Amino acid sequence: MADKLEKLLALLEVERIDKYLFIGNSPSYPPRVFGGQVLAQSLYAASKTVEASRSAHSMHAYFLRPGNPKKQIVYEVDPIRDGGSFTTRRVIAKQDGIPIFSTSVSFHAIEEGLSHQIDMPVVTPPEELETDFEFWSMMAEKYPDRFTGPLMQALERRPVKRRDYLNPQPQEPEQFMWFRVLDPAGDIGDDPVRHQTILAFISDFALLGAALLPHPYTGMSPELQPASLDHALWLHRPLRVDEYLLYAMDSPSAHGGRGLSRGTFYSRSGELVASVAQESLLRKKRVVSDS
Repeated sequence: MADKLEKLLALLEVERIDKYLFIGNSPSYPPRVFGGQVLAQSLYAASKTVEASRSAHSMHAYFLRPGNPKKQIVYEVDPIRDGGSFTTRRVIAKQDGIPIFSTSVSFHAIEEGLSHQIDMPVVTPPEELETDFEFWSMMAEKYPDRFTGPLMQALERRPVKRRDYLNPQPQEPEQFMWFRVLDPAGDIGDDPVRHQTILAFISDFALLGAALLPHPYTGMSPELQPASLDHALWLHRPLRVDEYLLYAMDSPSAHGGRGLSRGTFYSRSGELVASVAQESLLRKKRVVSDS
């Protein structure tokens, strides 16, 4: 498991080649670069240009073009603001000199202030739930022509209620998923940037799917052309991704080929540590007639 975690960290923690310039790579297996990857890599790059006493608290991003996983990604960080208590960085991710992603990340000096939060939903604890590794291994064995096995084995995910991917039925637009990074040796350490980077990565998993729950489709349905359009992440409190976090998601609306999804992250003890929102493309593919 240590080598799988090492690969995940090597993927997300991009290489610095100049003060405000970074390069990153992608796994070779997806047809296009996963949105959570560029979110995480951009956040990591921006964080490395800010003093350690300031922590990322918000991120607002746009997915501009599909990324090619066979090509390197260049991250250009623009230090647009260094204020008294807030710092802002703009990041453009490029391939072949063309932007594929842009984001603004704001950092805040730690300070005391008012505090409240909504309560954590009551759901089945993770120990009583099937892991994604177990489920997708079984699906790939039973239906090798339709499904592949699990990819990110360093991440343990346990959905509270799993969608029927063979015959998806409309249901209420809410879902819950436990996740954590598998790190029995404690290699991930205490660096808050590392924990925030991995949370940004996981924040794009399943979020688009929440907008599909009221409809007979999943993100793998051949009739659909799904894609993330924009993404906002707010980091409220310190967090650890090597301990179970609950990802609660819902979708208040879908219309005109776009869907809105929202999410909240809670620690096992019930602390609200982060929130997320995303608009996605949910376009039905045109059927071309043979006549």
